[in-house]
Amino acid sequence: MLIGAHQSIVGGIHKALLRGEETGCSTIQVFVRSNMAWNPGKLTPEKVRRFRETQESTGIRPVVAHSCYLINPASTNPQTLRRSISALADELRRSQLLGIPYLVMHPGAHLGAGEAAGLRKIARGLDRAIRRSGTERVRVLLETTAGAGTILGSRFEHLAEVIAASGFPERLGVCYDTCHTFAAGYDIRTRRAYLATMRKFNRILGLDRLLCFHFNDAKCDLGSQRDRHEHIGKGKLGEDAFAFILKDKRFTSIPKILETPKGTYRRRPWDKINLDTLRRLAADGE
Repeated sequence: MLIGAHQSIVGGIHKALLRGEETGCSTIQVFVRSNMAWNPGKLTPEKVRRFRETQESTGIRPVVAHSCYLINPASTNPQTLRRSISALADELRRSQLLGIPYLVMHPGAHLGAGEAAGLRKIARGLDRAIRRSGTERVRVLLETTAGAGTILGSRFEHLAEVIAASGFPERLGVCYDTCHTFAAGYDIRTRRAYLATMRKFNRILGLDRLLCFHFNDAKCDLGSQRDRHEHIGKGKLGEDAFAFILKDKRFTSIPKILETPKGTYRRRPWDKINLDTLRRLAADGE
């Protein structure tokens, strides 16, 4: 199974692979630069070499990148917009150098300009970043969101509009966050609800666009629009929702990444506990 967790890059981006190996991951997610700063450190040829060698030795693949949280291609502030496009282009270049196939990003927030204007601006910003990056292979995965405030991406239609308006639709896909979509009103807690939600996704976006899952249980109720992650089976989604995805043969080759809270429980890392839960759910009934 392609299951894993987001891993820290402290000490060098290659260290994330070692942490993933120790945790029992077959796939991981990383930041390719500081997640809360506009000015990134340098990605030297030595860092790239160590990352690629460590990936080869650990066998962890694919690695998924997550973009800086400051990026907002729908921003109404010209300086933030310029910085967002520049940062996104830089992350695309870094991902390609590292051999990372997917870069997950939050679509953005319209900040009062309105949904239609915000979605058009996201598409234009993505196009500018892709062109500026000079990359050819890395795909940007628009992450489903909970939808609080002016944040876009809480409806499947939002993501479909961005993709349709882009000049690079072949470079765009979707990362389905289980907590966010549940908070946005998409239920997957029963088999019937799960199948209905996936049919809706397929009708609006196409399942071929779904290239990554973020596996997070939800602390808050269906439709709450609150982005609060919980450990697998400990929240409002429950274990069955994850079992449906894990046993869905359409998603066997798609990475499933934990973004659940870090820390330990009875001296065991929560990442290991959550991964064990996922393995049990996948094996139940086989």
